Amino acid sequence: MSDPAPHHRASDAILALRHDFASATLAEGDVHPDPAHQLDAWLADALASQVNEPNAMTLATATADGRPSARVMLVRGIDHDAAVRFFTNYESRKGRELEANPFAAGLFFWSELERQVRIEGSIERLPDADNDAYFATRPLASRLGAWASPQSQPIASRAVLDAREADAQARFGADPPRPPHWGGFRLVPTRVELWQGRPSRLHDRLVYTRGPSGWTIGRLAP
Repeated sequence: MSDPAPHHRASDAILALRHDFASATLAEGDVHPDPAHQLDAWLADALASQVNEPNAMTLATATADGRPSARVMLVRGIDHDAAVRFFTNYESRKGRELEANPFAAGLFFWSELERQVRIEGSIERLPDADNDAYFATRPLASRLGAWASPQSQPIASRAVLDAREADAQARFGADPPRPPHWGGFRLVPTRVELWQGRPSRLHDRLVYTRGPSGWTIGRLAP
């Protein structure tokens, strides 16, 4: 027999939550024909609006047999072809899934601007030179952490992680090299969707689709 329900549950409270989006509109004439320029412009708006973690992107991956998982990543660049760059441990769950099934989806959501961007496409590894250059810009603690953490693997306790960090510091000092299991990926889009919240859930949705002759823009029903 299940436990009796509590007097007040969060799942009950969220039934009554309502927010009508009304801060902006999105028309076909408002967007750049190149999604790389448009994504850069919306990121600039998020930065100017002091959105918390404007470069945070939910990354969805899947195993070779299609079982999905998702987590939040920090994007570290947008390339000329609208590809977004991010870095991770190649031996982590996401890294192993991206190697086994090199397709992914990304989602930016900026609630303060009532906007989101959905990106779908293929995955490419970044070259070692790019990985080395970015790794060198990271704070020392983050570089040591890349050596200390066997990301996504079970560990016995926090003390194990702390000991591994201390070992990395003793081994490398102030100049740890990039671990061979750490580096970057590019999510190269074939589809980019812009979403602008509107009243009555009649949101604006514009989608870029990559074809043989370049990008086309269409509108989706909300």
